Amino acid sequence: MWLAISALNLAIAVMLGAFGAHGLKAYATEAQLGWWQTATDYFFYHALGLLVLSIIAKVVPQIPIKISFLLIQIGILFFCGSLYIMALGLPRGLGAITPIGGALMIAGWLVLAWNAFKYTK
Repeated sequence: MWLAISALNLAIAVMLGAFGAHGLKAYATEAQLGWWQTATDYFFYHALGLLVLSIIAKVVPQIPIKISFLLIQIGILFFCGSLYIMALGLPRGLGAITPIGGALMIAGWLVLAWNAFKYTK
């Protein structure tokens, strides 16, 4: 399941990146294109991270990844989603949830670090 979710995230990131590069460019302001680019960059980085987590789950099953995976996935939705929404011209007030998404992604990586330290003891 983790691998499938990771692959879907990567496919969606490619589609959204292509839309931003080709479909949005003619209609968006520089700020909107910047938000779109930031969202796409972070989407790719964290989708690749989810792919690594799915591999870790198979190679080192002693390290629990479920909480990290969920925190990062929800973080992607909040962080990237809010930036994509703002880039499409919807209310900038939605940007208030962007930092929540970032905090969730950070928490996911910290939980992974904690679990990895526990495993190495």
